Amino acid sequence: NETYNIISLQLQPQWRMTAACWFYRKWNIPMEEYLTSIDDCIQGNAPIPQWYLVVVGQNIVGGAGVIANDFHDRKDLTPNICALYVEPEHRGRRLAGKLLAYICEDMRCRGLDVLYLVTEHVSFYEKYGWGFQCMVQGDDGEPMRMYYKYLY
Repeated sequence: NETYNIISLQLQPQWRMTAACWFYRKWNIPMEEYLTSIDDCIQGNAPIPQWYLVVVGQNIVGGAGVIANDFHDRKDLTPNICALYVEPEHRGRRLAGKLLAYICEDMRCRGLDVLYLVTEHVSFYEKYGWGFQCMVQGDDGEPMRMYYKYLY
């Protein structure tokens, strides 16, 4: 029986470097990009960017962020949940759904009324109350599915 805790990096900045390394290993986006965004989260008073972790003890088992744009052409559909990942051995426990719910509530409390995310998954986010918005073009030229969720 493992205890999963969702933490905000803004509130627990001691996770800064560990989190940046973890996200880099999952998504292969330069660690400096994560550090810059995480530092903006820690130091900023704006609603975005924000970064979150799911931890068991001192181990990260999941995480996600909220940024202005997750590498797509629809800059008007903002902000975006990004980098959502749950370690394979911890999947099937609805951790992604719990993390999404936590992020949505935190963003609602910060005054936002809608969030977006891009994905290649079909039917995963619907089970957590997200709706299909439209297809968007990724910065790599590939089509991606854009989802939305109202926070009120």
